[in-house]
Amino acid sequence: MTTPDHLIAFLKEQNVRHELIKHPEAFTAQEVAHAIHKTGKVLAKTVVVEADGKHVMTVVPAHHKVKLAAVKAALKAKDVHLAREEQLRELFPDCDLGAMPPVGPLYHLPVVLSAELQQRPEIVFNACTHTECVKIASQDFERLVKPQIAEISEVPPDAR
Repeated sequence: MTTPDHLIAFLKEQNVRHELIKHPEAFTAQEVAHAIHKTGKVLAKTVVVEADGKHVMTVVPAHHKVKLAAVKAALKAKDVHLAREEQLRELFPDCDLGAMPPVGPLYHLPVVLSAELQQRPEIVFNACTHTECVKIASQDFERLVKPQIAEISEVPPDAR
């Protein structure tokens, strides 16, 4: 069974105050936001891309979609595409598929954070399972992860 133990131990080791939030099983970022009674503007979803052959975590609000062209520009990459499912299984062996936390240093991956999330006082994200999230202060997230900040996401037209 997947647990957030590895993530929680890392947060404690880094002196990051956090709250573990248990919720009913949810698979999409919007379902998780609903399950924890938070807006999609606070909940972050992790989308892993491959940029010029290297994996990068992008972190965007739950109600947004990643703009691959914007990620490509931010990373000054020639080619950017979504990582494949089998790659995600290899990169995040301690996580349920699709429930990876956006904590790049834990997985030795760089992180690009949506500028919109940087403006929030807290960030909530999946904690390796489809039934748990972690909430931390945005300032602690930035200190821990040291993300590149960029305009990499947008609200899809059908969600406006």
